[in-house]
Amino acid sequence: MQGYIIRRLIQAAIVLFMVTIFVFLVMRLLPGDPIFLYVTQDDYGTGSITQEYLDDLRHEHGLDRPLVVQYFDWMGGIFHGDLGESIQRGTKVTWELGRSLPITLHLGILGVIASVIFGIPLGLIAAVRRGTWIDTLATTLANIGITAPVFWVGILLIYFFGIFLGWLPIYGYTSPLKDFGLNLREIIMPVFCISLFSIGGLARQTRSSLLEVIRQDYIRTARSKGLPDRVIFLRHALKNGLIPVTTVAGLQIRRIIGGQVIIETVFNIPGVGRLATGGIFTQDYALVQGVILAIATIVVLVNLVVDISYVWIDPRVKYR
Repeated sequence: MQGYIIRRLIQAAIVLFMVTIFVFLVMRLLPGDPIFLYVTQDDYGTGSITQEYLDDLRHEHGLDRPLVVQYFDWMGGIFHGDLGESIQRGTKVTWELGRSLPITLHLGILGVIASVIFGIPLGLIAAVRRGTWIDTLATTLANIGITAPVFWVGILLIYFFGIFLGWLPIYGYTSPLKDFGLNLREIIMPVFCISLFSIGGLARQTRSSLLEVIRQDYIRTARSKGLPDRVIFLRHALKNGLIPVTTVAGLQIRRIIGGQVIIETVFNIPGVGRLATGGIFTQDYALVQGVILAIATIVVLVNLVVDISYVWIDPRVKYR
């Protein structure tokens, strides 16, 4: 087990190294000049901007150096806990992440909890009541959750609950430490949109996994011994049926954490997704590189935890 974890950590380091190269090169292949965007962001015109002034700014941010030197300067800063400085904002990227990442994690963790609480039981009910109207209803709801565009659902929720009924705020984010009640009202619609796809995916996977397990020989043997269906289901079928569900849940966690760009834009939430979007539009190299690296690190760690959890779910799984 220890050897497996060490190998996975080495693989994770290689993946993150490749991510740094990819995001670094892609940002610099985008057309445009981040320094020129910075000096013209106030719409004062470009007549008073001299080439000497632009060259001084490029030198200040290290953009006049060769790409190889820029990359290794950035990597050296990472190992010292410094992700660079935002060109547009004039602040440290680590400070921006420290401000926005907790918001994204807050919504993401609540989205994961909601998807597990509602998705797995929905799949369990559909499997137990297979062929009944309950199964049809649960499957239909799961299919709607998978196919409904989250931005469209978000807009409908804003119109109905925010504008028409006036029950919930339509945008913004308030820290729960500052105003818990307002925070709870603000995150209801975003968390629902974030978890909608995952609820449908987990429900479908749970249903199909359990239906496959209950057809196995050891389930029929348990029934022939006179064990109650509740005992068979909870002690024998459920744990084995949750093995593929765990894989899907891990993929959903990755999607929830890394895919909040649309939700944060629709609800005007100052999280990492909105931060990355603004950085891409303004070609803020250091900001986008830091955000992508932070998200990639979270995703890699989640995948490692999911793989290790297989041993707890199924003792037959052995890692060498």
